[in-house]
Amino acid sequence: MKTNAARILDGLKIAYELHEYAVDEHDLSAGHVADKVNMPHNQVFKTLVAKGDKNGVLMACIPGDAELDLKALAAASGNKKVEMVALKEVQPFTGYVRGGVSPLGPKKRYPVFLDESAAKWPVIAVSAGIRGCQITLAPDDLVKAVNARLCLIARGE
Repeated sequence: MKTNAARILDGLKIAYELHEYAVDEHDLSAGHVADKVNMPHNQVFKTLVAKGDKNGVLMACIPGDAELDLKALAAASGNKKVEMVALKEVQPFTGYVRGGVSPLGPKKRYPVFLDESAAKWPVIAVSAGIRGCQITLAPDDLVKAVNARLCLIARGE
């Protein structure tokens, strides 16, 4: 199955693998996804959508077992304050549904902030843009593909 995220990587000639899994509508958590694709929870990155008071919508990719540090994200993104967007706003902003939000190929290109813990892995997993499919790729390749900024934005990993 090719998703827009996979097509973007193809166009950039970036190596990746797709990992499909059975979706559990009652558990869309990153930890559950990590178990389904047989990866450590802190190697599967969830993509969260937030909004800064100065710079608007942005995306944060953090390990599946961590929480987003909103103050750290605000500092990294040049905002005084950052808050999560309401669930009902995620799809209008990104074109993606909860459980399938990818930093690759949203409706509009937003700044992407990737937790620096990604750099310790040879590959990480992010959503392929639909529920039931993850993309694994080198963290540096994700940084290149979405012009992400590596920063410490997760806590409790």
